[in-house]
Amino acid sequence: MGITMRTEKDKMLAGELYDPLDPALVQARERARDLCQDLNATRERDHDVRRSLLKQLFGQGGESVWMQPPFFCDYGSNILLGERVFFNFNCVVLDVCLVKIGDFTMFGPSVQIYTATHPMNAELRRRQEFAKPVEVGSDVWVGGGAIICPGVTIGSKSVIGAGSVVTRDIPGGVFAAGNPCRVIREITE
Repeated sequence: MGITMRTEKDKMLAGELYDPLDPALVQARERARDLCQDLNATRERDHDVRRSLLKQLFGQGGESVWMQPPFFCDYGSNILLGERVFFNFNCVVLDVCLVKIGDFTMFGPSVQIYTATHPMNAELRRRQEFAKPVEVGSDVWVGGGAIICPGVTIGSKSVIGAGSVVTRDIPGGVFAAGNPCRVIREITE
């Protein structure tokens, strides 16, 4: 019985330390950056071209996402979108680990989602990095300029105020804002 070697991609997706300069990972990032560059060069009337690029870029949800370029990501394939997710201009998703986003969630302009993080030890940081997955529920609205940090989960039907830095989990059905982001109040219909 042979021992199977885990790839750097396997380690990356598991949230373990991995080598970001691994040739397979470099190639996958180059693919995503090329697709983003092509997407960002499209014009508003290029609906079919955009849709084709989005379907190639995302691991799931490219057929229904509503995207206002420019958009940037590391891999794209690690972004799993529900139905009709909306990204406004200039969003960034560092999808080193899985990023799961529920149905009908909206991101304002310049929202940034980070899964990538780095060791505190400087020597280790020179060679390796790691990541923590991010999950955003359905019917969430994330205001412009917000930053969602590695490992965070945001519950369904919550609203995140513009400019917030989300460093910890936010439950569903609340308005949360600030730096660090904290629950301000429940949302009542």
